[in-house]
Amino acid sequence: MIDSVEKLEEMLSRPGSDLVKDIANIQGDILILGVGGKMGPSLAKLAMRAIKEAGLNKRVIGVSRFSEQGLKEELEGEGIETIAIDLLNDQELQSLPDVENVIYMAGKKFGTTGQEHFTWGMNTYLPGRVGEKFKKSNIVVFSSGNIYPFVSHGSSGATEDTAPDPRGEYAQSCLGRERIFEYFSHKYKIPMLIYRLNYAVDLRYGNLLEIAQMVQEEREIDLSIGHMNVIWQGDANEIAIRALLHCQSPPKILNVTGPETISIRWAAEELGKLLGKTPRFKNQEEPDALLNNASHSHQLFGYPKVSLREMFALTADWVKAGGATLNKPTHFQERTGKF
Repeated sequence: MIDSVEKLEEMLSRPGSDLVKDIANIQGDILILGVGGKMGPSLAKLAMRAIKEAGLNKRVIGVSRFSEQGLKEELEGEGIETIAIDLLNDQELQSLPDVENVIYMAGKKFGTTGQEHFTWGMNTYLPGRVGEKFKKSNIVVFSSGNIYPFVSHGSSGATEDTAPDPRGEYAQSCLGRERIFEYFSHKYKIPMLIYRLNYAVDLRYGNLLEIAQMVQEEREIDLSIGHMNVIWQGDANEIAIRALLHCQSPPKILNVTGPETISIRWAAEELGKLLGKTPRFKNQEEPDALLNNASHSHQLFGYPKVSLREMFALTADWVKAGGATLNKPTHFQERTGKF
């Protein structure tokens, strides 16, 4: 049982043996752009712990506005260097140190509706400036499974060969981000990997938390989106770091998620058993959903270490204990792409 944020952060940043082995083969320092998001802090800690366990002398540098109180100091306490800038300020962006490896996590999703111009600025203009700045680096680019069309839940999910067909301006801007990075990869022969994630969870946010909260509070769960994918955030972050060894030009595309196509009805019922509640539902499952097939990722990096059943148990315990949450809903039930 994980009963505190400190224990959760320790678990999320605990490197596996494969990461410790791979970190030794990653030449040079690692710069994380957008380290202040949901996944960035634990990814930075994970990279630094792996470096220390491997007995190496590499720098991990986290870049963000650092609007969250105390985060900068927390990361520095783990040995991570921090740089506080506005990435959209080109003078500040160009002042960043040149490094061999960049993990690009910056982006805008929630609040896109009504702020479309800012979303496009973050998701498509900024990548061009980053591509110019870091033309001599390996770059892992965080993207989203939202760029794919909805597919049948019996299809095993969209693969890296599925043609993009994004719904809504957020998803369109995510494809724009990919295309801009792809352009600079071709122009400067920058080794890149486009990391299409769908969906990462920890106990403070994510699909499973939201479903468990609705079960616990006896709120109706909308089944219009009837199926989903999830992956534990710690596993997703390990893949992102190890992916630095798989960058290439033109960019390599990689879907990242868990191995299951999960019925939301079934997930709610299983969480209900753990919470002692009977889920309530509304609407019926549509025949399609936003689903990814990550079998290529599993071939490269192995299956996620934290199983779906473990995520259920950890999430139910967290909800019962009233654990802290980030209050950042995923909107995973959105069918029209309006975030």
